[in-house]
Formats: sequence, C-alpha cells, structure tokens
Amino acid sequence: MHWHTQTNPAEELAQLHVFTIKKRQPEGDVAFRITVKEYALPPVGQRLRFFAEADKLVNQKTAALLPSGWGDSIAEALDGCLRLIRQFSYEGEERS
Repeated sequence: MHWHTQTNPAEELAQLHVFTIKKRQPEGDVAFRITVKEYALPPVGQRLRFFAEADKLVNQKTAALLPSGWGDSIAEALDGCLRLIRQFSYEGEERS
C-alpha cells in the first residue's frame, strides 16, 4: 500500500494492524497484543515498511526485552515479534 497523502517521510504515516496471542506458561496464560505498523514509506534510516511490537516485556528478571520485529510484509514483521514472545518467558509485572 502506498499513500500519496504523505509528502514528508519524517511524518511516518502508518496504518495499524492489531493481533493477539495467548502464551501458555506453567504459571498461567498470558495475553499479548501485537501492533504492526505499515508505513506509507519506510521511516527515515530504515528500508523496511512493517514494524511489529508487543505490549509486554519478556525476560524481565534477567534482561527485560520488548518483543518486536521488522519486515518486508506484515507476516515477516509479526513472525519476528512472535519468535521473541515464544523464546522468552513472561515473568510478571515489576513491582516498586
């Protein structure tokens, strides 16, 4: 998809695609929401148009990581994000 309404790539005009996945863990299921941004034009300094990002951190107790992924398609960006969700455990919310 290419929109002719974006005249300045720095504006980063994007359409959002939202997905959910339930990660099964021994402590109970955890729902993740993944938002994929489909940019009209790749963001400045980036060659890919699709970026996926989860709504929760994983691996919080060792080295917290926010699952994400870039790709040439929605599926490719989503797959990168899902790989990280599947690879690392969700270890709960940090309490202060």
